[in-house]
Amino acid sequence: MAKTLAQAAPALAPETTAKYEVVIGLEVHAQLLTKTKIFCGCSTQFGNSPNSNSCPVCLGLPGTLPVLNRRAVELAMRASLALNCTVHEHSRFARKNYFYPDLPKGYQISQYELPLATGGHIEIEVNAARKRIGITRLHLEEDAGKSLHEGFPDSNEKSYVDFNRCGTPLSEIVSEPDMRSPEEAYAYLTSLRQILLYCGVSDCNMEEGSLRCDANVSVRLRGAPQFGTKVEVKNLNSFRYLVKALEFEIERHIGVIEGGGTISQETRLWNQGEGLTVSMRSKEKAHDYRYFPEPDLLPVHVGAAWREEVLRSLPELPEVKRSRFVAEHGITAYDAQVLTDSQPLADYFEATVLAGAPGKSSANWMQTELLRQLNVSGKQIAASPVTPRALAELLKLIESGKITGAVGKKVFITMFESGRSAGDIVSAEGLAQVNDTSAIDSAAREVIAKNPENVAKFKAGNEGVFQFFVGQVMRATRGQANPQIVGEILRKLLS
Repeated sequence: MAKTLAQAAPALAPETTAKYEVVIGLEVHAQLLTKTKIFCGCSTQFGNSPNSNSCPVCLGLPGTLPVLNRRAVELAMRASLALNCTVHEHSRFARKNYFYPDLPKGYQISQYELPLATGGHIEIEVNAARKRIGITRLHLEEDAGKSLHEGFPDSNEKSYVDFNRCGTPLSEIVSEPDMRSPEEAYAYLTSLRQILLYCGVSDCNMEEGSLRCDANVSVRLRGAPQFGTKVEVKNLNSFRYLVKALEFEIERHIGVIEGGGTISQETRLWNQGEGLTVSMRSKEKAHDYRYFPEPDLLPVHVGAAWREEVLRSLPELPEVKRSRFVAEHGITAYDAQVLTDSQPLADYFEATVLAGAPGKSSANWMQTELLRQLNVSGKQIAASPVTPRALAELLKLIESGKITGAVGKKVFITMFESGRSAGDIVSAEGLAQVNDTSAIDSAAREVIAKNPENVAKFKAGNEGVFQFFVGQVMRATRGQANPQIVGEILRKLLS
Protein backbone atom coordinates (compact mmCIF):
# COMPACT_ATOMS: atom_id res chain seq x y z
CA MET A 1 0.00 0.00 0.00
CA ALA A 2 2.85 2.37 0.90
CA LYS A 3 4.51 1.57 -2.40
CA THR A 4 1.32 2.32 -4.36
CA LEU A 5 0.88 5.59 -2.50
CA ALA A 6 4.49 6.62 -3.13
CA GLN A 7 4.16 5.96 -6.85
CA ALA A 8 0.68 7.38 -7.38
CA ALA A 9 0.52 10.42 -5.11
CA PRO A 10 1.76 13.69 -6.61
CA ALA A 11 4.25 15.80 -4.70
CA LEU A 12 2.52 17.98 -2.13
CA ALA A 13 2.26 21.69 -2.81
CA PRO A 14 4.45 23.94 -0.60
CA GLU A 15 1.37 25.70 0.79
CA THR A 16 0.02 22.32 1.90
CA THR A 17 3.17 21.21 3.73
CA ALA A 18 3.51 24.69 5.27
CA LYS A 19 0.28 24.08 7.22
CA TYR A 20 1.98 21.34 9.22
CA GLU A 21 4.73 21.15 11.79
CA VAL A 22 7.01 18.10 11.91
CA VAL A 23 8.00 16.54 15.24
CA ILE A 24 11.03 14.23 15.31
CA GLY A 25 12.81 12.35 18.07
CA LEU A 26 15.72 9.93 17.65
CA GLU A 27 16.73 6.82 19.56
CA VAL A 28 20.41 6.08 18.93
CA HIS A 29 22.17 2.84 19.89
CA ALA A 30 25.94 3.20 20.19
CA GLN A 31 28.06 0.09 20.65
CA LEU A 32 30.53 0.79 23.44
CA LEU A 33 34.23 0.40 22.70
CA THR A 34 35.03 -2.38 25.17
CA LYS A 35 37.25 -5.37 24.45
CA THR A 36 34.78 -7.79 26.03
CA LYS A 37 31.00 -8.06 26.27
CA ILE A 38 28.90 -6.40 28.93
CA PHE A 39 28.17 -9.48 31.06
CA CYS A 40 30.85 -12.01 30.09
CA GLY A 41 34.46 -12.26 28.90
CA CYS A 42 33.75 -12.92 25.20
CA SER A 43 35.50 -10.71 22.65
CA THR A 44 33.60 -7.89 20.92
CA GLN A 45 35.92 -8.05 17.87
CA PHE A 46 33.93 -7.44 14.68
CA GLY A 47 34.28 -9.77 11.72
CA ASN A 48 35.26 -12.97 13.51
CA SER A 49 33.78 -16.22 12.20
CA PRO A 50 30.10 -16.74 13.17
CA ASN A 51 29.43 -17.77 16.77
CA SER A 52 33.13 -17.81 17.67
CA ASN A 53 32.64 -14.96 20.16
CA SER A 54 30.05 -16.70 22.33
CA CYS A 55 29.87 -18.57 25.60
CA PRO A 56 27.25 -20.07 27.95
CA VAL A 57 26.68 -16.65 29.57
CA CYS A 58 25.89 -14.64 26.43
CA LEU A 59 23.94 -17.60 25.04
CA GLY A 60 21.83 -17.66 28.20
CA LEU A 61 22.40 -21.33 29.03
CA PRO A 62 20.95 -22.63 32.33
CA GLY A 63 23.10 -22.16 35.41
CA THR A 64 25.05 -19.13 34.13
CA LEU A 65 25.25 -15.73 35.81
CA PRO A 66 26.05 -12.34 34.25
CA VAL A 67 28.86 -10.19 35.68
CA LEU A 68 28.75 -6.46 34.83
CA ASN A 69 31.67 -5.04 32.84
CA ARG A 70 32.93 -1.99 34.78
CA ARG A 71 34.48 -0.48 31.64
CA ALA A 72 31.08 -0.45 29.91
CA VAL A 73 29.63 1.59 32.77
CA GLU A 74 32.60 3.96 32.65
CA LEU A 75 32.22 4.56 28.91
CA ALA A 76 28.49 5.15 29.28
CA MET A 77 29.28 7.68 32.03
CA ARG A 78 31.73 9.45 29.70
CA ALA A 79 29.03 9.73 27.05
CA SER A 80 26.46 10.92 29.60
CA LEU A 81 28.68 13.66 31.00
CA ALA A 82 29.77 14.81 27.54
CA LEU A 83 26.07 15.10 26.62
CA ASN A 84 25.36 17.24 29.72
CA CYS A 85 23.30 14.49 31.38
CA THR A 86 22.93 13.93 35.11
CA VAL A 87 24.59 10.61 36.03
CA HIS A 88 22.54 9.10 38.83
CA GLU A 89 24.05 7.59 41.92
CA HIS A 90 21.72 4.60 41.68
CA SER A 91 20.56 2.82 38.52
CA ARG A 92 19.29 -0.69 37.93
CA PHE A 93 19.14 -3.33 35.22
CA ALA A 94 15.87 -4.93 34.21
CA ARG A 95 14.71 -7.82 32.08
CA LYS A 96 12.93 -6.77 28.90
CA ASN A 97 10.98 -9.85 27.84
CA TYR A 98 10.25 -10.58 24.19
CA PHE A 99 10.88 -13.39 21.73
CA TYR A 100 13.17 -13.10 18.73
CA PRO A 101 15.38 -15.80 17.17
CA ASP A 102 18.60 -13.87 17.81
CA LEU A 103 17.74 -13.25 21.49
CA PRO A 104 18.72 -16.60 23.05
CA LYS A 105 17.60 -15.89 26.62
CA GLY A 106 14.11 -14.80 25.55
CA TYR A 107 14.77 -11.47 27.25
CA GLN A 108 17.21 -8.59 26.98
CA ILE A 109 19.06 -7.15 29.97
CA SER A 110 18.46 -3.41 29.76
CA GLN A 111 17.63 -0.47 32.05
CA TYR A 112 14.09 0.76 32.48
CA GLU A 113 12.72 2.90 35.29
CA LEU A 114 16.17 3.68 36.76
CA PRO A 115 18.50 4.55 33.84
CA LEU A 116 22.12 5.51 34.26
CA ALA A 117 21.61 9.15 33.22
CA THR A 118 18.86 11.63 32.29
CA GLY A 119 18.24 15.24 31.36
CA GLY A 120 21.00 16.16 28.88
CA HIS A 121 21.26 18.26 25.74
CA ILE A 122 23.47 19.11 22.78
CA GLU A 123 23.61 22.18 20.55
CA ILE A 124 23.14 21.95 16.80
CA GLU A 125 23.43 24.50 14.01
CA VAL A 126 21.22 24.51 10.92
CA ASN A 127 21.14 27.37 8.39
CA ALA A 128 23.31 29.53 10.70
CA ALA A 129 20.76 29.17 13.53
CA ARG A 130 21.67 27.42 16.77
CA LYS A 131 19.24 25.18 18.63
CA ARG A 132 19.35 23.05 21.76
CA ILE A 133 18.09 19.46 21.46
CA GLY A 134 17.16 17.78 24.73
CA ILE A 135 18.25 14.27 25.67
CA THR A 136 15.71 12.36 27.74
CA ARG A 137 17.90 9.51 28.95
CA LEU A 138 20.97 7.39 28.38
CA HIS A 139 20.89 3.80 29.53
CA LEU A 140 22.93 0.63 29.23
CA GLU A 141 21.80 -2.61 27.65
CA GLU A 142 23.08 -5.68 25.84
CA ASP A 143 22.84 -6.11 22.09
CA ALA A 144 21.03 -9.01 20.41
CA GLY A 145 22.56 -11.38 17.88
CA LYS A 146 22.16 -11.09 14.12
CA SER A 147 19.83 -13.06 11.84
CA LEU A 148 21.14 -13.92 8.39
CA HIS A 149 18.77 -14.89 5.58
CA GLU A 150 19.72 -16.87 2.49
CA GLY A 151 17.64 -17.57 -0.59
CA PHE A 152 14.90 -15.00 0.10
CA PRO A 153 12.29 -14.77 -1.39
CA ASP A 154 12.58 -18.27 -2.86
CA SER A 155 10.91 -21.25 -1.25
CA ASN A 156 14.35 -22.59 -0.29
CA GLU A 157 15.01 -19.68 2.07
CA LYS A 158 17.20 -20.52 5.05
CA SER A 159 17.88 -18.41 8.13
CA TYR A 160 20.95 -18.51 10.35
CA VAL A 161 21.77 -16.80 13.63
CA ASP A 162 25.19 -15.38 14.50
CA PHE A 163 25.49 -14.75 18.25
CA ASN A 164 28.83 -12.92 18.08
CA ARG A 165 27.10 -9.56 18.62
CA CYS A 166 24.86 -10.92 21.37
CA GLY A 167 25.84 -9.35 24.70
CA THR A 168 27.88 -6.50 23.19
CA PRO A 169 27.42 -3.41 25.40
CA LEU A 170 25.15 -0.72 24.02
CA SER A 171 24.37 2.79 25.16
CA GLU A 172 20.89 3.86 24.08
CA ILE A 173 20.53 7.65 23.80
CA VAL A 174 16.94 8.90 23.57
CA SER A 175 16.35 12.48 22.46
CA GLU A 176 13.43 14.73 23.28
CA PRO A 177 11.02 15.30 20.35
CA ASP A 178 12.69 18.66 19.70
CA MET A 179 13.63 18.35 16.02
CA ARG A 180 11.41 19.99 13.43
CA SER A 181 12.98 18.94 10.13
CA PRO A 182 15.10 16.17 8.60
CA GLU A 183 17.96 18.68 8.45
CA GLU A 184 17.81 19.15 12.22
CA ALA A 185 17.77 15.37 12.72
CA TYR A 186 20.83 15.06 10.48
CA ALA A 187 22.64 17.81 12.41
CA TYR A 188 21.75 16.19 15.76
CA LEU A 189 23.01 12.75 14.73
CA THR A 190 26.17 14.29 13.26
CA SER A 191 26.91 16.22 16.47
CA LEU A 192 26.12 13.21 18.65
CA ARG A 193 28.40 10.95 16.63
CA GLN A 194 31.23 13.51 16.78
CA ILE A 195 30.97 13.78 20.58
CA LEU A 196 31.00 9.99 21.01
CA LEU A 197 34.07 9.72 18.78
CA TYR A 198 35.93 12.49 20.65
CA CYS A 199 35.25 10.76 23.96
CA GLY A 200 36.43 7.36 22.70
CA VAL A 201 33.06 5.88 23.68
CA SER A 202 32.30 4.16 20.37
CA ASP A 203 33.84 3.84 16.92
CA CYS A 204 30.38 4.79 15.53
CA ASN A 205 30.89 2.63 12.46
CA MET A 206 27.43 2.49 10.90
CA GLU A 207 28.55 -0.04 8.27
CA GLU A 208 29.48 -2.49 11.05
CA GLY A 209 26.34 -1.70 13.05
CA SER A 210 28.06 -0.01 15.97
CA LEU A 211 25.85 3.07 15.52
CA ARG A 212 22.16 2.53 14.72
CA CYS A 213 19.27 4.95 14.71
CA ASP A 214 15.50 4.67 15.09
CA ALA A 215 13.46 7.76 14.17
CA ASN A 216 10.08 8.70 15.66
CA VAL A 217 8.17 11.10 13.42
CA SER A 218 4.73 12.74 13.46
CA VAL A 219 3.08 15.83 12.01
CA ARG A 220 0.52 18.26 13.43
CA LEU A 221 -1.18 21.44 12.28
CA ARG A 222 0.95 24.44 13.16
CA GLY A 223 -0.06 25.80 16.54
CA ALA A 224 -1.78 22.57 17.63
CA PRO A 225 -0.94 21.71 21.27
CA GLN A 226 -1.01 17.93 20.84
CA PHE A 227 1.47 15.77 18.93
CA GLY A 228 0.22 13.81 15.96
CA THR A 229 0.27 10.00 15.78
CA LYS A 230 3.87 8.79 15.98
CA VAL A 231 5.44 6.33 13.56
CA GLU A 232 8.80 4.68 14.26
CA VAL A 233 11.25 4.03 11.42
CA LYS A 234 13.69 1.33 12.59
CA ASN A 235 17.35 0.55 11.96
CA LEU A 236 18.49 3.49 9.87
CA ASN A 237 22.16 2.77 9.29
CA SER A 238 23.29 5.86 7.38
CA PHE A 239 22.86 9.61 7.66
CA ARG A 240 21.54 9.79 4.10
CA TYR A 241 18.93 7.10 4.75
CA LEU A 242 17.78 8.96 7.87
CA VAL A 243 17.06 12.12 5.88
CA LYS A 244 15.38 10.25 3.00
CA ALA A 245 13.22 8.15 5.32
CA LEU A 246 12.07 11.21 7.25
CA GLU A 247 11.30 13.15 4.07
CA PHE A 248 9.22 10.24 2.78
CA GLU A 249 7.33 9.78 6.05
CA ILE A 250 6.57 13.50 6.42
CA GLU A 251 5.05 13.62 2.94
CA ARG A 252 3.19 10.35 3.55
CA HIS A 253 1.69 11.60 6.83
CA ILE A 254 0.54 14.91 5.35
CA GLY A 255 -0.85 13.17 2.26
CA VAL A 256 -2.91 10.74 4.35
CA ILE A 257 -4.28 13.49 6.60
CA GLU A 258 -5.08 15.81 3.69
CA GLY A 259 -6.88 12.91 2.01
CA GLY A 260 -9.14 12.48 5.03
CA GLY A 261 -7.38 9.41 6.43
CA THR A 262 -5.69 8.72 9.75
CA ILE A 263 -2.14 7.71 10.56
CA SER A 264 -1.67 4.30 12.15
CA GLN A 265 0.80 3.96 14.99
CA GLU A 266 3.29 1.43 13.68
CA THR A 267 6.91 0.50 13.12
CA ARG A 268 8.22 0.85 9.57
CA LEU A 269 11.43 0.04 7.70
CA TRP A 270 13.21 2.13 5.08
CA ASN A 271 13.55 0.39 1.70
CA GLN A 272 16.41 2.18 -0.03
CA GLY A 273 15.97 0.30 -3.29
CA GLU A 274 12.35 1.46 -3.65
CA GLY A 275 12.88 4.84 -1.95
CA LEU A 276 10.04 4.34 0.55
CA THR A 277 9.14 2.99 3.98
CA VAL A 278 7.19 -0.25 4.43
CA SER A 279 5.17 -1.42 7.41
CA MET A 280 6.95 -3.83 9.75
CA ARG A 281 4.47 -4.24 12.61
CA SER A 282 1.53 -2.46 14.20
CA LYS A 283 1.96 -0.60 17.49
CA GLU A 284 -1.71 0.17 18.14
CA LYS A 285 -1.16 -0.98 21.70
CA ALA A 286 1.97 -0.61 23.81
CA HIS A 287 4.10 -3.74 23.63
CA ASP A 288 4.06 -5.60 26.93
CA TYR A 289 7.73 -6.27 27.67
CA ARG A 290 6.88 -7.29 31.26
CA TYR A 291 9.87 -5.43 32.68
CA PHE A 292 11.07 -6.48 36.11
CA PRO A 293 14.36 -5.94 37.99
CA GLU A 294 17.15 -8.26 36.83
CA PRO A 295 17.52 -10.67 39.78
CA ASP A 296 21.05 -11.78 38.87
CA LEU A 297 22.62 -8.27 38.97
CA LEU A 298 23.04 -5.86 41.83
CA PRO A 299 21.92 -2.24 41.36
CA VAL A 300 24.63 0.01 39.89
CA HIS A 301 26.17 2.50 42.33
CA VAL A 302 28.09 5.48 40.97
CA GLY A 303 29.77 7.39 43.77
CA ALA A 304 30.71 11.07 43.57
CA ALA A 305 34.43 10.26 43.45
CA TRP A 306 34.04 7.91 40.45
CA ARG A 307 31.82 10.40 38.64
CA GLU A 308 34.33 13.21 39.16
CA GLU A 309 37.19 10.98 38.01
CA VAL A 310 35.38 10.24 34.75
CA LEU A 311 34.48 13.91 34.30
CA ARG A 312 38.13 14.96 34.66
CA SER A 313 39.14 12.37 32.05
CA LEU A 314 36.91 13.87 29.34
CA PRO A 315 38.77 15.46 26.42
CA GLU A 316 38.10 18.96 25.15
CA LEU A 317 34.83 18.60 23.26
CA PRO A 318 34.32 19.79 19.66
CA GLU A 319 32.31 22.94 20.41
CA VAL A 320 34.83 24.19 22.96
CA LYS A 321 37.73 23.29 20.67
CA ARG A 322 36.18 25.23 17.76
CA SER A 323 35.84 28.39 19.85
CA ARG A 324 39.42 28.07 21.09
CA PHE A 325 40.83 27.56 17.59
CA VAL A 326 39.15 30.76 16.41
CA ALA A 327 40.36 32.75 19.43
CA GLU A 328 43.92 31.40 19.65
CA HIS A 329 44.87 30.81 16.02
CA GLY A 330 42.98 33.55 14.17
CA ILE A 331 41.13 31.18 11.84
CA THR A 332 37.52 31.50 10.69
CA ALA A 333 34.58 29.69 12.24
CA TYR A 334 34.31 27.66 9.03
CA ASP A 335 37.98 26.65 9.25
CA ALA A 336 37.47 25.59 12.86
CA GLN A 337 34.38 23.57 11.90
CA VAL A 338 36.33 21.61 9.28
CA LEU A 339 39.43 21.10 11.42
CA THR A 340 37.47 19.77 14.41
CA ASP A 341 35.51 17.28 12.32
CA SER A 342 37.55 14.55 13.99
CA GLN A 343 39.94 14.40 16.92
CA PRO A 344 42.90 13.22 14.76
CA LEU A 345 42.39 16.12 12.34
CA ALA A 346 42.24 18.64 15.18
CA ASP A 347 45.33 17.11 16.79
CA TYR A 348 47.23 17.34 13.49
CA PHE A 349 46.38 21.04 13.18
CA GLU A 350 47.50 21.83 16.71
CA ALA A 351 50.72 19.86 16.26
CA THR A 352 51.47 21.80 13.05
CA VAL A 353 50.99 25.14 14.81
CA LEU A 354 53.03 23.95 17.79
CA ALA A 355 55.87 23.14 15.37
CA GLY A 356 56.00 26.82 14.38
CA ALA A 357 53.60 27.21 11.45
CA PRO A 358 51.11 30.11 11.39
CA GLY A 359 47.55 29.08 12.25
CA LYS A 360 45.86 30.53 9.15
CA SER A 361 48.25 29.02 6.60
CA SER A 362 48.17 25.68 8.48
CA ALA A 363 44.38 25.67 8.25
CA ASN A 364 44.42 26.59 4.55
CA TRP A 365 47.00 23.98 3.55
CA MET A 366 45.32 21.23 5.56
CA GLN A 367 41.93 21.90 4.01
CA THR A 368 43.25 22.07 0.46
CA GLU A 369 46.52 20.27 -0.23
CA LEU A 370 46.57 17.76 2.66
CA LEU A 371 42.93 16.65 2.59
CA ARG A 372 43.01 16.49 -1.21
CA GLN A 373 46.03 14.16 -1.24
CA LEU A 374 44.59 12.03 1.57
CA ASN A 375 41.34 11.67 -0.35
CA VAL A 376 43.12 10.72 -3.60
CA SER A 377 45.31 8.15 -1.83
CA GLY A 378 42.49 6.76 0.35
CA LYS A 379 44.47 7.43 3.53
CA GLN A 380 43.26 8.67 6.90
CA ILE A 381 44.93 11.64 8.59
CA ALA A 382 46.70 9.35 11.05
CA ALA A 383 48.46 7.61 8.13
CA SER A 384 49.56 10.82 6.40
CA PRO A 385 53.11 10.51 4.98
CA VAL A 386 53.53 14.23 5.75
CA THR A 387 53.78 14.71 9.51
CA PRO A 388 52.69 17.93 11.25
CA ARG A 389 56.35 18.85 11.80
CA ALA A 390 57.11 18.27 8.10
CA LEU A 391 54.16 20.44 7.01
CA ALA A 392 55.26 23.16 9.44
CA GLU A 393 58.77 23.12 7.90
CA LEU A 394 57.27 23.63 4.42
CA LEU A 395 55.02 26.46 5.57
CA LYS A 396 57.92 28.22 7.29
CA LEU A 397 59.91 28.06 4.03
CA ILE A 398 57.01 29.77 2.25
CA GLU A 399 56.43 32.35 5.00
CA SER A 400 60.12 33.29 5.07
CA GLY A 401 60.17 33.80 1.30
CA LYS A 402 62.66 31.01 0.63
CA ILE A 403 60.19 29.37 -1.77
CA THR A 404 57.01 30.62 -3.43
CA GLY A 405 53.55 29.28 -2.69
CA ALA A 406 53.35 27.76 -6.17
CA VAL A 407 56.61 25.89 -5.65
CA GLY A 408 55.41 24.91 -2.19
CA LYS A 409 52.45 23.04 -3.70
CA LYS A 410 54.76 21.03 -5.94
CA VAL A 411 57.09 20.33 -3.03
CA PHE A 412 54.15 19.15 -0.92
CA ILE A 413 53.12 16.57 -3.52
CA THR A 414 56.68 15.21 -3.60
CA MET A 415 56.72 15.12 0.21
CA PHE A 416 53.44 13.18 0.26
CA GLU A 417 54.62 10.69 -2.36
CA SER A 418 58.17 10.18 -1.04
CA GLY A 419 58.15 11.06 2.65
CA ARG A 420 61.14 13.37 2.11
CA SER A 421 61.46 16.69 3.93
CA ALA A 422 60.69 20.04 2.30
CA GLY A 423 64.24 21.31 2.86
CA ASP A 424 65.73 18.24 1.21
CA ILE A 425 63.49 18.53 -1.86
CA VAL A 426 64.05 22.28 -2.28
CA SER A 427 67.82 21.88 -1.99
CA ALA A 428 68.12 18.81 -4.23
CA GLU A 429 65.93 20.22 -7.01
CA GLY A 430 67.10 23.84 -6.84
CA LEU A 431 63.65 25.24 -6.07
CA ALA A 432 64.64 28.17 -3.86
CA GLN A 433 62.88 31.44 -4.62
CA VAL A 434 64.64 33.62 -7.17
CA ASN A 435 65.25 37.15 -5.84
CA ASP A 436 67.91 38.04 -8.43
CA THR A 437 66.48 41.14 -10.12
CA SER A 438 68.68 40.76 -13.20
CA ALA A 439 67.37 37.21 -13.88
CA ILE A 440 63.77 38.31 -13.35
CA ASP A 441 64.32 41.42 -15.51
CA SER A 442 65.67 39.24 -18.33
CA ALA A 443 62.65 36.88 -18.15
CA ALA A 444 60.23 39.83 -18.05
CA ARG A 445 61.79 41.50 -21.12
CA GLU A 446 61.55 38.24 -23.04
CA VAL A 447 57.84 37.80 -22.15
CA ILE A 448 57.07 41.42 -23.14
CA ALA A 449 58.91 41.04 -26.45
CA LYS A 450 56.84 37.95 -27.33
CA ASN A 451 53.46 39.57 -26.58
CA PRO A 452 53.21 42.96 -28.36
CA GLU A 453 49.41 42.75 -28.64
CA ASN A 454 49.00 42.41 -24.88
CA VAL A 455 51.50 45.22 -24.34
CA ALA A 456 49.29 47.44 -26.50
CA LYS A 457 46.18 46.42 -24.51
CA PHE A 458 47.90 47.24 -21.22
CA LYS A 459 49.04 50.64 -22.45
CA ALA A 460 45.49 51.29 -23.66
CA GLY A 461 44.30 50.92 -20.05
CA ASN A 462 43.46 47.22 -19.84
CA GLU A 463 44.79 46.61 -16.33
CA GLY A 464 43.50 43.04 -16.30
CA VAL A 465 46.11 41.92 -18.83
CA PHE A 466 48.85 42.68 -16.31
CA GLN A 467 48.19 39.35 -14.53
CA PHE A 468 48.86 37.61 -17.84
CA PHE A 469 52.40 39.01 -17.83
CA VAL A 470 52.93 38.05 -14.18
CA GLY A 471 51.81 34.49 -14.92
CA GLN A 472 54.08 34.20 -17.96
CA VAL A 473 57.14 35.39 -16.01
CA MET A 474 56.36 33.00 -13.16
CA ARG A 475 56.03 30.19 -15.70
CA ALA A 476 59.34 31.13 -17.33
CA THR A 477 61.05 30.99 -13.91
CA ARG A 478 59.37 27.66 -12.95
CA GLY A 479 57.34 29.48 -10.34
CA GLN A 480 60.46 30.38 -8.38
CA ALA A 481 60.58 34.15 -8.99
CA ASN A 482 59.60 36.42 -6.13
CA PRO A 483 56.08 37.54 -7.15
CA GLN A 484 56.52 40.99 -5.61
CA ILE A 485 59.73 41.65 -7.52
CA VAL A 486 58.10 40.31 -10.72
CA GLY A 487 55.27 42.83 -10.36
CA GLU A 488 57.61 45.74 -9.70
CA ILE A 489 59.87 44.97 -12.70
CA LEU A 490 56.95 44.42 -15.09
CA ARG A 491 55.30 47.72 -14.18
CA LYS A 492 58.57 49.52 -14.70
CA LEU A 493 59.17 47.92 -18.10
CA LEU A 494 55.59 48.29 -19.34
CA SER A 495 55.36 51.93 -18.33
